[in-house]
Amino acid sequence: MSSPIRPAQPADVPVILRLIRALADYERLTAEVTANETRLHKSLFPDDGSAPMAHCVIADVDGAPVGFALYFFNYSTFLARPGLYLEDLFVQPEFRGRGLGKALLLHLAKLANQRGCGRMEWAVLDWNQPAIDFYKSLGARRMKEWQVCRLAGEALTQYA
Repeated sequence: MSSPIRPAQPADVPVILRLIRALADYERLTAEVTANETRLHKSLFPDDGSAPMAHCVIADVDGAPVGFALYFFNYSTFLARPGLYLEDLFVQPEFRGRGLGKALLLHLAKLANQRGCGRMEWAVLDWNQPAIDFYKSLGARRMKEWQVCRLAGEALTQYA
């Protein structure tokens, strides 16, 4: 049986954006999505020969995309090794419970190991208990002592 996980292709950009919007709706963050197909395509599949800013894998069921994981590589100075940062993981609600989320996460863990990464990290909303329980069941450790900080919008552009 072939894996339900495959690398995203340029033709998947509309599907990826649809899944991003579905994730935002689930997370009650719909108003924060300003992504569009053009920017997403440029980030994942740049036409100018530059390296992609991020990568994406798709979970298919019967040939139809029903989930995705979007990730990028970062760097740990403490480990002096790269890391894999999972930006988003989402499976459409009607396809949950089939192991697709686990397949996506384990696909990325395997990739992280192949790339010599010292760790794989992601954030989860504190109210999303199903996701927290899922990650814990896979052996993930919550880093409660770390707080996310963000500069965005005007706070970021004032330093341009």
